[in-house]
Amino acid sequence: MSLAIFDLDNTLIGDDSDYLWGQFLVDQGVVDKAQYENANAKFYDQYKQGTLDIFEFLRFSLQPLAENDVRQLYQWRAQFIQDVITPVLLKPAQQLIDKHKAQGDTLLVITATNRFVTEPIVQLYGITNLLATTPEFVDGRFTGAIIDIPCFQEGKVTLLENWLERSGETMQNSWFYSDSHNDLPLLKRVDNPVAVDPDEKLTAFAKSSRWPVISLRNDECPPHHF
Repeated sequence: MSLAIFDLDNTLIGDDSDYLWGQFLVDQGVVDKAQYENANAKFYDQYKQGTLDIFEFLRFSLQPLAENDVRQLYQWRAQFIQDVITPVLLKPAQQLIDKHKAQGDTLLVITATNRFVTEPIVQLYGITNLLATTPEFVDGRFTGAIIDIPCFQEGKVTLLENWLERSGETMQNSWFYSDSHNDLPLLKRVDNPVAVDPDEKLTAFAKSSRWPVISLRNDECPPHHF
């Protein structure tokens, strides 16, 4: 039995849930279209380039949570999951998850995208363990701040180490599946790093390191690599 860790965006789902949530808010008229779309695109480009200031991005992305009633937020989220996320769920991703489950492995998703957005997505795949950037919630409202540190780059490693202490799990024969070079700190820590539909920088690193490179985007070709 091993620990099988999965990134979420562009790994288990065929898009980026953080970016899609922002676009959903634009479409719902919750935020100013021109201003928000431009900022959302800018931050997403910075993420892909590896230059994102995570704290600046979180101040931007968590502001709509702080500015709206929590009941309305949950209604929007339910619609978002149904209309936007369900179409980008990946059948081969579910098959990979089920394969690890059948082996008795412990499954964990670790994602930079905040817990409010990602928790119901992870549940759709039948995974209960989630490490994510956690929005602060006080007196029935989100504050726009976060609890602990961002679950991003080296922060994923730190939060995972804390989780290992709490859970009693170990990294022996551990797996991590990710698409992004931003996850190299954690990919280098596991015994079995796997690049999944990787970006250009991760593709180059994976090839030079002789890591497996797989795709979860083709429904006709489930992954068989372990």
